[in-house]
Amino acid sequence: MKNSLSNPSEWVDKHGDALYRYALLQLRNQKTAEEVVQETFVSALQSKDRFEGRSNERSWFIGILKHKIIDHIRKSYRERAAENLDVLGDELETMFDPETGHWRKDTAPTEWNLNADQLLEKKEFWEVLRSCLANLPQKAADAFSLKEIEEMKTEEICKVLNITPTNLWVMLHRARMQLRRCLEVKWFNKKEGRAK
Repeated sequence: MKNSLSNPSEWVDKHGDALYRYALLQLRNQKTAEEVVQETFVSALQSKDRFEGRSNERSWFIGILKHKIIDHIRKSYRERAAENLDVLGDELETMFDPETGHWRKDTAPTEWNLNADQLLEKKEFWEVLRSCLANLPQKAADAFSLKEIEEMKTEEICKVLNITPTNLWVMLHRARMQLRRCLEVKWFNKKEGRAK
């Protein structure tokens, strides 16, 4: 049985908050997230006659929103000059022993020992993750979001961000390292390896 759309006058009440939270996680800017959600509703209204009912209404809106987010990121990188590749600075380099290339004892990641699916269901975790993403340089945060949240392919991300695959790999590595460190400080109890 095909799904049908609800009355457009109900869309903002039914889906606005969820779409806004998703956009804010991706874009890390309240005003931009609001604008992209508004564009999503306008686009949905313009294309509502083409809704085929193969997915539920919320999934349809999320699909439109994902395209709007990618369009926004693509546009912002076309307008912005290329950033220095060393987007996260030398701080991460101090986490490793230069002779062995292994973690220093005082900077090594701790074991989290948690069920990842349960963790992702916690609203508080998403707030902390959003906060940690906000601390990354814009380009690194965008690279991480496109790869890990939007699940875009490397080639697509490189086109959107106007970077090489090697630059992307370095940015993703450094972003993951910084995110892990931030999550350990803001979410995980280092001594016990458990969530707050």
